[in-house]
Amino acid sequence: MSIHTREMQKRRKKLMTLMKANSIALLAAASPKVRNNDAEYLYRQNSDFYYLTGFSEQDAVLALIPGRKEGEVVLFCQEKDKQKELWTGIILGQKAAIDELGVDEALSIRNIDEVLPELIAGRDHVYYAIGKSKKFDVRVMEWVKVIRNMPRFNAYPPSEFLLLDNLLHELRLIKSPAEIKLMRHAAKISAEGHKRAMASCKPGLNEYELEAQLLYAFARNGSRA
Repeated sequence: MSIHTREMQKRRKKLMTLMKANSIALLAAASPKVRNNDAEYLYRQNSDFYYLTGFSEQDAVLALIPGRKEGEVVLFCQEKDKQKELWTGIILGQKAAIDELGVDEALSIRNIDEVLPELIAGRDHVYYAIGKSKKFDVRVMEWVKVIRNMPRFNAYPPSEFLLLDNLLHELRLIKSPAEIKLMRHAAKISAEGHKRAMASCKPGLNEYELEAQLLYAFARNGSRA
């Protein structure tokens, strides 16, 4: 059970109607968390990014540009790489991203430093999650520096940076029928797991054995803890 692509498109469209004129919104995927050396923790996507895209891969940035003739929704994501996919799992790639996620344009994340300044240039307002990621904050400022050095007369940097959270989290407060259905399903799975754990309770049982009962109930219903 999941949210349909059409609903993701509606969410993006609704967010863009709330943005100021001549603006752009930027949202980055979550960064992977290193456990030790070259081993990482199980990846969890940024909730806001997933809310707007339904995309669970890392190394991605979403740009929403209301009124852009070439396409208002641009996704930067990883390129297909068969060798890498042997280790990390399937990478969606640009073509499939357009088909499956309903974005207008999908570009390689490798080219973001060349392309995104062009998309920001001439926009008066930039929305993004200010202060959430030092790395992304620095990157945004680097793109602004690139814009300052552009030779075009209309390539001016933005005059205002706005917190995207203020708009996006207001949207997320109102749940759609599909979201309510999904939340009810999740609650049902959670209740089943807890009932299963309680039913297996007895003296001498270890905590990890109860956890196993919970996780089993989640997994058999297609969910993850």
